[in-house]
Amino acid sequence: MKLFKSRKTYYMYNPNTLSYERVYPSAKDRFLGVLRHLSIGIIIGVGVFFILSRTFDSPVESLLKKENKLLQTQYEVLSLRLAEAQDVLDDLQQRDENLYRAIFQAESIPESVRKSGFGGSNRYEHLLTLSNPELVVATTKKMDMLTKQLYVQSNSLEELISLAKNQEERSRCIPAIQPIANKDLKRTASGYGMRIDPIYRTPHFHSGMDFSAKVGTEIYATGDGVVTYAAWKQGYGNCVIINHGHGFQTLYGHMSKYRVRVGKKVKRGEVIGEVGNTGKSTGPHLHYEVIVRGKYDNPAKYYYMDLTPEEYDQMIQIAENHGQVMD
Repeated sequence: MKLFKSRKTYYMYNPNTLSYERVYPSAKDRFLGVLRHLSIGIIIGVGVFFILSRTFDSPVESLLKKENKLLQTQYEVLSLRLAEAQDVLDDLQQRDENLYRAIFQAESIPESVRKSGFGGSNRYEHLLTLSNPELVVATTKKMDMLTKQLYVQSNSLEELISLAKNQEERSRCIPAIQPIANKDLKRTASGYGMRIDPIYRTPHFHSGMDFSAKVGTEIYATGDGVVTYAAWKQGYGNCVIINHGHGFQTLYGHMSKYRVRVGKKVKRGEVIGEVGNTGKSTGPHLHYEVIVRGKYDNPAKYYYMDLTPEEYDQMIQIAENHGQVMD
């Protein structure tokens, strides 16, 4: 027997009758046929869907990709603008530190304070779940650093504004004249720096300037301030110390006589005592020091109200040429 089908009609050849007779499939055969066709359709459909999903984006996915690309572009632009703002701030910090604070002789702001970061290693951990986390975290860090540095710089400028407002009062307090009458500079004995000790004959750091003068020569306060010390001081003999505020102090040593007492307010040019030869001294002279925020500074830098530029240069040369001090 041979079985063939035409469309969905099945026939079987009957050799006895020498003809084809129609065959009707059973319910099981019809069920299996439907199931087979359905399975093939599902397989083909899934395959087509998989291929299309890999090749083409859905409308939602296409929209999300566009939004992500736009967001990434905006972050990149923001990062560039933050870098430009950081360059401007760096320049302002340099001017603030090396120009403005120098003019007002304000205390320096350490680099560790200006550039300090934020504590905590997990500060940006919540950003790591976002798309492009490296870009987001880097941009956020830049923003945080810029914000903190702007805060420090803002406080610095407020301090400088306050100093500028008080500049007139401050200018009266800064030591700005010589402590004795020395217009001809003949009383300049020795300057600031390494010198030969007159007693031990060894190199010795001289923390001030010496002015040779007769006993009884008047000594002047070099700036407005308050007397904080007027007594004997080891090595300095009779000594007066004036606190001028704004981080400045001046010391006057080897005096023969005081004309002030502790707590007295003095004005620049006011007589505070007389030259002597007390303490560790090899002859009548005044030892004069300028202390700025607890550190010795060269007194010659503070005679700008008393000397012309030419006289100042001459004084420096005289002070440098004297290798031995008087105390």
